[in-house]
Amino acid sequence: MTQFFSLEEANQALISIRPLMDEVQVIRKKILKNQPEAWPAIEKSVGNGGNRALSNMVFDFERLEKLIHRIHDKGAQIKDINTGLLDFSAMKDGREVYLCWKNGEQDIAFWHEIEAGFPGRQPINSF
Repeated sequence: MTQFFSLEEANQALISIRPLMDEVQVIRKKILKNQPEAWPAIEKSVGNGGNRALSNMVFDFERLEKLIHRIHDKGAQIKDINTGLLDFSAMKDGREVYLCWKNGEQDIAFWHEIEAGFPGRQPINSF
């Protein structure tokens, strides 16, 4: 069942989500940085049971998965992990819309219709 947020509730949820998203971004950057050396290690490990570089990446992926679950458990929907884009379901004039937040923004400053997505973000004062 969908959890609907008021603007205040979504901003309150961000207090605990913001550090989680910051950590997601750190892990994402680390994974991308190590990606060029990961593929040869993956190819080599297929026949020999793995290596240290892959073991470290597995830890990063496991931590990333836990963070994503914690964010989802708080009711936020991750729309783009690369930019840290989150949506919170809300009701406006009897229809479902999204309160939209991007990592780096202080509070929720935008909302959008479900079909409009990120390009259709509107200032929160029109909510």
